[in-house]
Amino acid sequence: MTDVLPIAAPWGRFALFSYLIDCTETGGGLALVDTGVTASAANVPAELEKLGRRIEDVTWILLTHGHIDHVGGAFALWEATGRQAKVVISEVDAHFLSSRQAHVEEALSLRGEYVDTDALRAKKVCEVLDAISGEMEPSLTVKDGDVLDLGGVSVRVVAIPGHTPGAVAYVVESGDGAAEHVFVGDAAQCYGAASGFPGYEDPDAYRASLECVVALEPQHLYLGHPYRRADQTPFDVALDADGAREALRASLAREAEIRDAVGRIPSGASDSVYSPFEKLASELGYTGDPTLEPSPFFTTLHGYTQEH
Repeated sequence: MTDVLPIAAPWGRFALFSYLIDCTETGGGLALVDTGVTASAANVPAELEKLGRRIEDVTWILLTHGHIDHVGGAFALWEATGRQAKVVISEVDAHFLSSRQAHVEEALSLRGEYVDTDALRAKKVCEVLDAISGEMEPSLTVKDGDVLDLGGVSVRVVAIPGHTPGAVAYVVESGDGAAEHVFVGDAAQCYGAASGFPGYEDPDAYRASLECVVALEPQHLYLGHPYRRADQTPFDVALDADGAREALRASLAREAEIRDAVGRIPSGASDSVYSPFEKLASELGYTGDPTLEPSPFFTTLHGYTQEH
């Protein structure tokens, strides 16, 4: 039996979550999925102690993708394990673990044409210095189809790009091959989280990845944040099979709504803070501040403009 326990890793206005995979009953150790940022990772050892576990017994740190709020605390937690835990990330997103500057360049490339570049650069530099505990090379990079042995527990890697190019799911299978525990990070965003809008770089890949996760038929699905339904009520971050189906359906429905609106409503420059997507914001009921970092509104709609 494999236990999975959520660990809250808050960061400002964001509710972040890491997950503990406990393989001790099978003779293995402990694995953490995602790490939050520097400040939230500092809370993890104490949270583990509350659960009767020790950070020194963590032998794996599995990263679903390269964004700050998922890898920022990796270096600090790796050090807390005595530098003995294996830190794992996809080979495509590995540069986000080894370079703070990669996060700055990503923000500028995806949003720089929509917001003030100098202000964005300055803000992003401050953010990454504060949120990323250190630069490091991964112990292991993975790709689709790889299998990790956590000590009597096999974890299959499934590529689910779209949110980032190198996003992966970690799938713990039951004895009969069912997807018992599926960790997807931010690959299923429903109707968005704190920002009020789902964020992904490649819309086609995001949708295909959602369909891939649906096909896995997860018995338990673990989200990186408490994403919201259409009525803005939050999903739990740890979902059973019924909750997983609901969250995945909501994610597919919101993507379809955005895709339809983009296809019908032309973008154009305006004086609005939503420029050039002012009409799309109105059509989609988005009333948030699209300049807040991270800015999924501009990232996502930029992705559709590249497709068209």
